[in-house]
Amino acid sequence: MKFVFYWTFFYLVIGITSADPAKDQVLSQRVQQLIDWSSRKSVIRLNSDKFRQYVRGPPKNYSVIVMLTALSPSRGCQVCKYAHEEFTIVANSWRYAQSWTSSLFFAMVDFDEGSDVFSMLKQNSAPVFIHFPAKGQPKKGDVMDIHRIGFQAEVMARWITERTDIQIRVFRPPNYSWTLVLGILMSMAVGVLYLKRSSLDFIYNKKSWGICTTTIIFAMISGQMWNHIRGPPFLHKHPNSANFMYIYPGADFQFIAETFIIYIMYAAIVGSVVLLNEAHLSSKIDASKRKVIALSGIGIFAIFFSFLLSIFRSKYNGYPYSFMFR
Repeated sequence: MKFVFYWTFFYLVIGITSADPAKDQVLSQRVQQLIDWSSRKSVIRLNSDKFRQYVRGPPKNYSVIVMLTALSPSRGCQVCKYAHEEFTIVANSWRYAQSWTSSLFFAMVDFDEGSDVFSMLKQNSAPVFIHFPAKGQPKKGDVMDIHRIGFQAEVMARWITERTDIQIRVFRPPNYSWTLVLGILMSMAVGVLYLKRSSLDFIYNKKSWGICTTTIIFAMISGQMWNHIRGPPFLHKHPNSANFMYIYPGADFQFIAETFIIYIMYAAIVGSVVLLNEAHLSSKIDASKRKVIALSGIGIFAIFFSFLLSIFRSKYNGYPYSFMFR
């Protein structure tokens, strides 16, 4: 019995201490190469061979977040450009963080440089974000659902934390363009007041202030400020059907055309409420005209509010409510 015990203990010790030095050397060289690449650029650009070697092939003791994209202008993927910018923000935030380790790397594969990678992973669209764990193959949750949660840097960082338990604090580069625009607008306002200093009656015009304030409100709630900060494309051409997309099918991204559509809908809804108010309060209009105005207000409100709910349903999966249009 003691003999069996000693031999078992001996083999266990030998198995633990006699790791394959060749395998360790390959792993060390591989990690060092990834560190060298990421020190030059936080997002490592991979072709098909490098993807197989550094992402799919063993040995590996690190995770890789891979973005499948198509950045060539000939591919017509406008969203890919903005997704790549958000991806780069997350990669830079991790690369220059004090908590950085070689346990996580960021990489990308462009369709023109690795179309067989798309086929290998059974992906026929872009952009796609996939987490390749240190051990095993990617699971269902390792593919980021951008249509449900979008691809903003902050959302991406939370998703990475869920998959890897690595906390990434996102740092965005400062944008001073809005400060410049605000300074120009204030200078123009001061200039107009100086030129009109002899007659400032227009300042007390209620209709002018009402038009200005409602225009600003519509611009803000329709997403114009988001457009200014993020700089999205005007619209997107679908890579498979070649149809133009005016509404982005996700909650954390939008097109410029989409914000103008929302702007018009909000303006129409408010206009319909104004018509209903006029029909009720205006005593100078006869009853038949007031009835037409009221019915017009109700019709405009119902149609545009239904369209607004329909767009909301398309962007937020699972939203249960609709009215007239689905």
